[in-house]
Amino acid sequence: MALCALPLIACGYSGEAPPAWGQIDRDRPARKPDVPYEPSSPSAIAAMIELGGPGPNDIVYDLGCGDGRVVIEAVKRSGAKGVCVDLDPKLIKRAQSNAARAGVTERMRFRTEDLFTTDVHDATVVMLFLWPEINLRLLPKLLRELPPGARIVSNMHDMGDFPPAQTIPVTNAKGEPRNVYLWVKH
Repeated sequence: MALCALPLIACGYSGEAPPAWGQIDRDRPARKPDVPYEPSSPSAIAAMIELGGPGPNDIVYDLGCGDGRVVIEAVKRSGAKGVCVDLDPKLIKRAQSNAARAGVTERMRFRTEDLFTTDVHDATVVMLFLWPEINLRLLPKLLRELPPGARIVSNMHDMGDFPPAQTIPVTNAKGEPRNVYLWVKH
């Protein structure tokens, strides 16, 4: 009996049943996230909402939403609908909890999905706080799937040679100067 238990201990068996076949382990991301979670500063959130200009008829997506603070605030201020997308199920759970505290759950959807494969066809505003290389990888998908007039807003990082329609300077949580960028799909 002891010999049978040894390989299980050596492999890190915790005694818990693994997820069923075809099920995702909801405690861990399906793959390593592209960027680490870093919350947007209050000034960046305000600038993102100002540039995105969401209204009651908009659907605001936050790709790599983290705890949902950007899209939740956009939904609270504008009456829009919001969609939180993050690879990390723990962050999605935190976003759900934050939306409940903010009283906007009925206008929100939460997706534990990869931002490169999630369907964004119904988005009218897309919020991003990623890295420059991730923005550039994501740009073709956004230009292909978003409807004309959709707004793309990025905290801190631009889209390379794709010129923004507008930029607002802000400071991050450490007081360092940064920019928030807006692009409008034509």
